[in-house]
Amino acid sequence: MAHLSQVSVSEQVPQNAYKSNYGRGDVFASHTPSRTDPIVYSMSPTTWLVTGANRGIGLELVRQLAAVPTNLVVATCRTPEKATALTALKTSAKGALHVVQLDVSDFDSVRALPPKLAPILGETGLDYLVSNAGIAVIDSAFTLDPDALLDVVRTNAAGPTLLAQVLLPLLERARTRKILHVSSTSGSMGSVAGMGNRVHRLVASYAVSKAALNMLAYKQKVEKPEFTVITLCPGWVQTDMGGENAVLTPEESVAGIIRVITDATTADSGKYLRHNGEEIPW
Repeated sequence: MAHLSQVSVSEQVPQNAYKSNYGRGDVFASHTPSRTDPIVYSMSPTTWLVTGANRGIGLELVRQLAAVPTNLVVATCRTPEKATALTALKTSAKGALHVVQLDVSDFDSVRALPPKLAPILGETGLDYLVSNAGIAVIDSAFTLDPDALLDVVRTNAAGPTLLAQVLLPLLERARTRKILHVSSTSGSMGSVAGMGNRVHRLVASYAVSKAALNMLAYKQKVEKPEFTVITLCPGWVQTDMGGENAVLTPEESVAGIIRVITDATTADSGKYLRHNGEEIPW
């Protein structure tokens, strides 16, 4: 069975990170500031965690996010020592960039992540979780290897499930509380009919895993209505998986992804969207 790739299939109008402490009644409830009081500002970065950040969409996500001075970006991948393009971004990053080892298909690796984040995030929490890492194989419904199917589902659906669970305390501590699952229209029952028989035949396991991921996002939205949980298709992108004939560059796709997730509110939670904000049928 031929593997298409270890996919890095996976946005930023920066929020104002400066806030006057005089607006916080818990701190200054009994104090009326005078003209001579110094105005103290607290600066808290917008925190992001992006999986599958070593190449493709994940790498471009990190590049664009790290270009914003008010961002703190945690970029994860399986083998950081081999992710030369990712580590090279540290030299050009205007925001804070940390590269952390994570294999979403290894549940022990996922469970070991929170202690690694503690010295990076401190008490800030995690504003944005972007589950972008995934794998795909060339197979069809009647020829797929069940073990390969389990591998794909483990990486593309079970891994993101556990990741959100172990990072839940960090998400609850943050002010933004957004989860973005990078999915595909191949997992959309309402879209596959227009994709052609060739696509149906080639990516059965991948489509099954993305359909599972889509439902995970909806279940997360129902359980945590105070969160904003979005499932998003990045489009057909010129990456190792999408190929050179794809219609979107990583830069174009990622600019849209960032715009969608930063603009999204709890009213959008549970929606299945394209990189340009259009809604996708389930």
